[in-house]
Amino acid sequence: MDGLETSAHSDQTASGDNAPVVIKSLDIARIKHAIPHRFPMLMIDRMEDVVLDHSAVGIKNVTVNEHFFEGHFPERPVMPGVLIIEAMAQTAGVLVVETLGGDAAGRLVYFMTIENAKFRRPVVPGDQLRIHVERDRRRGNVWKFKGTARVDGTIVAEAMYSAMILDRDR
Repeated sequence: MDGLETSAHSDQTASGDNAPVVIKSLDIARIKHAIPHRFPMLMIDRMEDVVLDHSAVGIKNVTVNEHFFEGHFPERPVMPGVLIIEAMAQTAGVLVVETLGGDAAGRLVYFMTIENAKFRRPVVPGDQLRIHVERDRRRGNVWKFKGTARVDGTIVAEAMYSAMILDRDR
């Protein structure tokens, strides 16, 4: 599998079950295989530290060439907060697909709720967003996540959100 490298996570579950699967890195080809988003709406470039059914880190390299900077304060470009939340959702979407396995690739993820969204500082060209997502709960095809976006280790945005995972033909 291109862009996929797995290793056993060092923490064992309390019951002695197998350790969670950790995927060290997912490249852009693997991300595009997992979710249907494409330019200009694909908001993550790479993923790291994917712990199946638990957490992941998405990476977005923010450049001055982003399409949204043309109209979102061209004299002082700022990444729209809704797109940071979208990057959180896409990171979680890839985590869900990787957790569910190959048959889930290309399924659609629809927002259901966004709660307690907070934006702490602007994200500007040259920043690298590191989007940390953690599964809060899962019931059937509904997943709830906590997302935190950081630049240089400083929290720039956070939110709780839930999404429904559906087949494309529904």
